[in-house]
This record gives sequence, C-alpha cells and structure tokens, in this order.
Amino acid sequence: MKQDYKSIELENDDIEVKLLLDAMYLKYGYDFSGYSRAHIKRRIDRRRVISGLNNVLEMIDHVLNDRSFFEKLLMDFSINITEMFRDPSFYKAFRDEVVPVLKTYPFIKIWHAGCSTGEEVYSMAILLKEAGLLERSQLYATDFNKVVLEKAKEGIYPIDEIKEYTYNYQKSGGLAAFSDYYIAKYDSVILDQCLKKKIIFVDHNLVTDGVFGEMHVVVCRNVLIYFGTDLQNRVVKLFTDSLTAGGFLCLGSKESLKYTSSNDRYISVVEKERIYRMKLSL
Repeated sequence: MKQDYKSIELENDDIEVKLLLDAMYLKYGYDFSGYSRAHIKRRIDRRRVISGLNNVLEMIDHVLNDRSFFEKLLMDFSINITEMFRDPSFYKAFRDEVVPVLKTYPFIKIWHAGCSTGEEVYSMAILLKEAGLLERSQLYATDFNKVVLEKAKEGIYPIDEIKEYTYNYQKSGGLAAFSDYYIAKYDSVILDQCLKKKIIFVDHNLVTDGVFGEMHVVVCRNVLIYFGTDLQNRVVKLFTDSLTAGGFLCLGSKESLKYTSSNDRYISVVEKERIYRMKLSL
C-alpha cells in the first residue's frame, strides 16, 4: 500500500511541474516541455526554496502574476555555465582540423547556438583572427535568454576570471598574448572592438524558432545535455538543416550524434572533441 501512495505522489509532482511549464508557455511563449525533466525539476526546486514557497502550485500563481518571478525562473532554466576557451583541447582540435578547410572558403559563416554570456563566441573570433580568417567571417551568436544576450553584446567580464581564461587560451594553442585582446578597466576587462564587429547577437530559441541561414559551422556545446531525447533530435535536425554540405557541427564533450536520427548525415572528424562534418552527399 505504501508503494502505491509513493507512485501517486510522484505522479502528482510530475503533473504540477507540467502545469508550471504550461503556464510559462501560455503566458510568455517559452517552451521547456522538451527539456530533461530531471534538470527542470532541480531548477524549479532551487527557485522554490530560494523564494520561500511551499510547493510548485504556489510557483504557478507567481509565474502568472509576477513577471519578475518568471524572469528569475527563466534565468534558472537558462544554461549559463561558460568561460573563454572552455575545454582548450576542443579549440586546439578546431585549429588543427577545421581551420584548414575554412581557409579554402571565400566567406565563412559560423553560428554559436546557446551562446550564453558570449565568452565562447569571442574565443572563436580570436581563433579566427589568429588564423587570418576573421575579416572574411561572420559569426552569429544566439540565445533565448535576452538578459545574458545583452551581457554578451557588452563583452565585459570580471578581471578575476582572466587568469583562468589566459591559461585556457594558452592551452588551446593561442598564438599571441591573451592580454592583446582586452583592455583592463577597474575590476573588469573589455574585449577588443575588432572582435565584436564580426559578431551579430540575435534572440533565437532552439525549441521554437526555425532554421538559421546556411552555415559553414554550427557550434552548440554543452546545451543538448539539458534536453530530452526527442528535443535533442529536433535540435540536431535544425542544425543539420542550417548547415551547408560539408559543414561542421561542434557539440560538447558529453554530447554525441550517435543516438540521433541525423547520425548518418555526418562523419566524425575528431570524435573525442565531438567535431563532426556533414557528408557532401548521402
């Protein structure tokens, strides 16, 4: 009998979470129904505790009637763990395996999907500059979270993080001094304007928005891990539809195309770093 009660309690909990997600979608147009339920539940529980609320039903009332509460919950759901040259071995592999191909193109278009506060797209801009490719490149950085997108546009980061960023840059095969790319001001650093001018920041939601141009490279690292299987498939198909034949798709170290419906469209370039290339023909 106790087991039955536990099953009912779990089912009710799932229903409350679904109602909360439905309220967010119907009221504000943000759809999180395809995200990993474990991830969503952790973020919801964190916000509930911080806000001193007793249950998810109370959160629904706040979402519907208090936009500031919704925006805090939106920030909780957003994946904003990032740093410059995060996973330096990825950037080293990109320099070695992808850049030589990009050098054969007259113009290069790269999409950073789920760019968060922008550190990784600026890292790519530095890499392209050092390869002599930045002037003939256009980078698009997108995120559904408008707050972090504004921070990305500013290109201003805490000076306390520069030591780690410098280390990452050096490990990635950087060709200059990292300090060449920023100006220190008080407790922050401002990235070089030459990097910003080649990046267009755009509000784009991977869940609800469509194909994003014809890209030579799509970079979406450490975002798919927060999605459920069906949503992962849909988003990878979106990337596939956004790439030119022979284009590159770069995922995070814990992500893979192996179990997606688009797997047969790609060959692995550097499997360890999750760098894939779309086949020129099927």
